[in-house]
Amino acid sequence: MRTRSPIISATLISVLVLALAAIVIAVDDPFIGTWKMNPAKSKQSGPSLKSFTMTVEAQGNSIKIVQDMVGADGNATHRNWTYKYDGKDYPITGDPNTDTNSVNKPKANTLKYVFKKNGKEVGSGQSVVSKDGKTITDVGSGKDANGQAFTYTIFLEKQ
Repeated sequence: MRTRSPIISATLISVLVLALAAIVIAVDDPFIGTWKMNPAKSKQSGPSLKSFTMTVEAQGNSIKIVQDMVGADGNATHRNWTYKYDGKDYPITGDPNTDTNSVNKPKANTLKYVFKKNGKEVGSGQSVVSKDGKTITDVGSGKDANGQAFTYTIFLEKQ
């Protein structure tokens, strides 16, 4: 029984350290929170958004995103996915124009991302949280379902 005790103790300690690391990551991640687009400060070519709200939360050692968008045409999109900052593709649900997203985090306040549909890139960009943590500036570009190029600068405010 004594030989098992150190193994069990080491396992429990490892689990606790990993759980605490996930909590620390979530606390230190400036993207965590609910963000809402400021339309007056946002610029978009092509189809524009009337409203955009994004909720970012830690889920263990992953990040969960929920985005609710309403286009200028009144059509609503509710997409969500869970990912890690490892540059790998993760599935997206709720958006007919994208099916995966990959994200890496070159700096604590900067994300770079790529959206794909059927394995082909349809959009990419960069999100930067301000030093005070109150805003995100998201700049990107891509092609819509008809192959038309678009660009955007979305200005989000923390709620």
